[in-house]
Amino acid sequence: MAFFTVITYAQKDVTTFLGIPIDGYKSEMTQKLISKGFVPKKLGDNEFLDGEFNGEDVHIYIGTNNNKVYRIMLCDANTRSEADIKIRFNKLVSQFKNNKRYITLEDYTLSDSEDISYGMSVLKKKYDALFYQVPSMEQMDTLAMKEQVRNEILKKYSPEQLENPTEEIIQELKDMTLRMLMDMISKKPVWFCICEHYGEYYISMYYDNEYNHANGEDL
Repeated sequence: MAFFTVITYAQKDVTTFLGIPIDGYKSEMTQKLISKGFVPKKLGDNEFLDGEFNGEDVHIYIGTNNNKVYRIMLCDANTRSEADIKIRFNKLVSQFKNNKRYITLEDYTLSDSEDISYGMSVLKKKYDALFYQVPSMEQMDTLAMKEQVRNEILKKYSPEQLENPTEEIIQELKDMTLRMLMDMISKKPVWFCICEHYGEYYISMYYDNEYNHANGEDL
């Protein structure tokens, strides 16, 4: 089962923002963001942080579920024209595509002919792009992955069969490992979208930890 040596698994590998795990309590996250240079602000009941990220002035909001942080949301502090937001969107797509710490299943690049205003107002289109952070090397746990796969596969095959696995068993092991890996990666989405405000546009970006996201457990 040599393929196990190159496929690894993280038991609790969560999405990070500027190296900070999207986890814990809001007060802790706020202090970590302040240490990165962001400044806390408050307008009425609206609490956020101001700062610069990836060369842009942004507002940062911390999302929680059951008092645990599950999301970091960034909004451009300044709006843009339709032409400029298309450039910004495509630049972000290119940056994420060329960053080895992310993977995606689609190409979200907007064409020069795309009419964003018409698409959003008339066709109700959403212009967003979804990427996933790849597993962190520091969080890898190959032994845990082997144990989990072994426990699952033993529900179907005997230890004797696994000693001399057939091609069918080997393929099933590979498929099971891949499914587990993809499930883990799916818990680390980073996505962004174009938003509109009185004819001007801005980008909202989301770093989500799906382990802490609400799944109806409180219903």
